[in-house]
Amino acid sequence: MPAIGSPIERVLAAASSPIRRTLELALEGREISCSDGERLFLAENEDLTALITLADEVRRRRVGERVSFVTVRNINFTNVCYMACQFCNFGIRKDAKGAELLSLEEVANRAEQAWLRGGTEVCIQGGLHPDLPADYYFRLVQAVKERVPGMHVHAFSPFEIWYGVNKTRMPLRDYLDALKDAGLGSMPGTAAEILDTEIRLQLTRNKLSADEWERIIRAAHGLGIRSTATIMYGHIDGPAHWAAHIDRVRTIQKDTGGFTEFVPLGFVHEQTRLFRDNAQTRPGPTATENIRMHAVARLMLAGFIDNIQVSWVKLGPQTARAMLACGVNDLGGTLMNESISRAAGARHGQEITPAEMVRIIRSAGRVPVQRNTLYGIVEDFSDHDPEPMAPLVERVVGANPVAFLDRPAAPTVAGQ
Repeated sequence: MPAIGSPIERVLAAASSPIRRTLELALEGREISCSDGERLFLAENEDLTALITLADEVRRRRVGERVSFVTVRNINFTNVCYMACQFCNFGIRKDAKGAELLSLEEVANRAEQAWLRGGTEVCIQGGLHPDLPADYYFRLVQAVKERVPGMHVHAFSPFEIWYGVNKTRMPLRDYLDALKDAGLGSMPGTAAEILDTEIRLQLTRNKLSADEWERIIRAAHGLGIRSTATIMYGHIDGPAHWAAHIDRVRTIQKDTGGFTEFVPLGFVHEQTRLFRDNAQTRPGPTATENIRMHAVARLMLAGFIDNIQVSWVKLGPQTARAMLACGVNDLGGTLMNESISRAAGARHGQEITPAEMVRIIRSAGRVPVQRNTLYGIVEDFSDHDPEPMAPLVERVVGANPVAFLDRPAAPTVAGQ
């Protein structure tokens, strides 16, 4: 228990009794129930201050003061998709203006270019193009590994795996095993959205059910293919859905140990059909909901998934830095290119260079480290800086992701 008179003891003393009891459980390293998690998602005023403080303390105890990032290039090999998910503005029809399907050579070229810029990972995802050959995903991975053998290939959401299985008519485990043999290193745990049938019916018509998402993830983990875990929040969902989603991810992790990190993805609404056509859809999460999401994830997943990532693409670099005080220990990837969030209306750019990542982390009083996909340390920047480099894609005038560091300090998270 915290020492009498310590900052933690003071914020706990000011919190309401139900919140205080839950946070004391977290401080003792005990599991927080789904119902208690839902209550934390409603924390306000002194309860919110206590939630933030305890999430930061549990972060410190579990992973220390390091904040990590990975040097990665996103490669979205096609923007053609016929799934028509309501929250997505990325996919278009194959005969539409701007439709794109990269050649295998072009994907390999982009991977090689990333490697020469210090990249250790390519994150490969695309739309579900109706004309993809059955063996396309295998060939895509092989093309990258043949060109850049040392590059880690992080590729194919469970939705894409579902699509590949249906294309090839192979059993799921055999399909995943073949991808692993081709060079697949890990998978993004996207397409999770919210693991709730009622919500998924409105988001995607439940084309990939929550149960099917889980089945594919468990199969991958069972073959040693690790994955991220994600949640997309701030649309037609709410605290009960969020807590249940995190609880389900935690249950999977207890059984498989295959998740590397948990990544909250705030809904970007501007260009989506979901926001345009559904009057019940909110314009993304509020600032306070972003804080709660990262803090509650830290507490509910402590000891099971200890890497909590913030998406600077979704929230912006300045808000991402603020989340470092709310239980977060990872800033995600440098990206180099980003298409999916931009298509939905995100305005936070496509790349933060390693030197800029380090500057953001240091400004939060934390220790910057570059990691690989599976959280091995590539380089510790506690006493030096990365080599400066220009962004891969030229930025528009004024689009400096670290410009906020040169402005007067914003209010602290607890004071927002």
